[in-house]
Amino acid sequence: MSARLLNGNEIRDQIKAEVARDLAHLREAGICPGLSVILVGNDPASEIYTRNKSKTCKELGMFSERIELPSTITTEELLERVNDLNRRDEVDGILVQLPLPKQVDSKKVLLAVDPVKDVDGFHPINVGNLVTGRPGLVPCTPSGIIEILNRSQIPIEGARAVVIGRSDIVGKPIALLLMHRNATVTICHSKTRDLPGVCREADILVAALGKPGMVTAEFVKPGATVIDVGIGQLTRREDVERFFPGNEKKMKDFEAKGSTLIGDVDPSTVIPVAGALTPVPGGVGPLTIAMLMVNTVRAARLRRAPQLAPVPSA
Repeated sequence: MSARLLNGNEIRDQIKAEVARDLAHLREAGICPGLSVILVGNDPASEIYTRNKSKTCKELGMFSERIELPSTITTEELLERVNDLNRRDEVDGILVQLPLPKQVDSKKVLLAVDPVKDVDGFHPINVGNLVTGRPGLVPCTPSGIIEILNRSQIPIEGARAVVIGRSDIVGKPIALLLMHRNATVTICHSKTRDLPGVCREADILVAALGKPGMVTAEFVKPGATVIDVGIGQLTRREDVERFFPGNEKKMKDFEAKGSTLIGDVDPSTVIPVAGALTPVPGGVGPLTIAMLMVNTVRAARLRRAPQLAPVPSA
């Protein structure tokens, strides 16, 4: 057996095409959805993420702006900027890029974002909507995982799902989304007894723990679908050779950059056992920005044109 690799790039492109059709429908009604991204400081990873978000907005013809603020900003100053965006009618989505500097109260800032513009889905009102199964804005990575499963024809209803990780950003929301689709869900964490044994019961295993290569064949039921949410870097040649034996592309990537990407899953042992696997990169990652675009368009529709029906998917 060799796992089918689920192509997140293809699914991302499908979703972007659907968003483009929806945008055209909104523009006919005189509405151009807008996304504002707040970037504090000069964290290299955050700069890349926010640049990619702005680039995707531009590709789709959406209004977007990146508000760059100094790392010395106070909580009160940042709250003023958020409240200004809350008041601006042309801004449908507000995203505060994390992490924020230590002196800033991140929870207070995220709570200040108007729930109808909270395209990250982090506000307690949107979390409450998710818990109770009401319509709302859902965190992007978890909703992207559901798209991968649905569009790859992987059954969720009746499946046994195990989620490793209980973060507010991925672990808890994906568990709820799977449960709402009638999966039987177990959430695992650092205190779970016999973690590999619990994971081996899963038809769908979601690895979102942030430990590179931790999930091995010992964790995987033969034929299971494994969703790898993690992203880390290997900086030692011996680790690249261990996790990607015989993979010339990965070795060339390592030699060119001095590092290469890996998720929470050890592909060398899991690919021969699993039925399907999301690769890193090219699996879950591309869906996060795609679903951010979906959320921005949804936020615009709900706030400015609730009477317009969404354009059906192709």
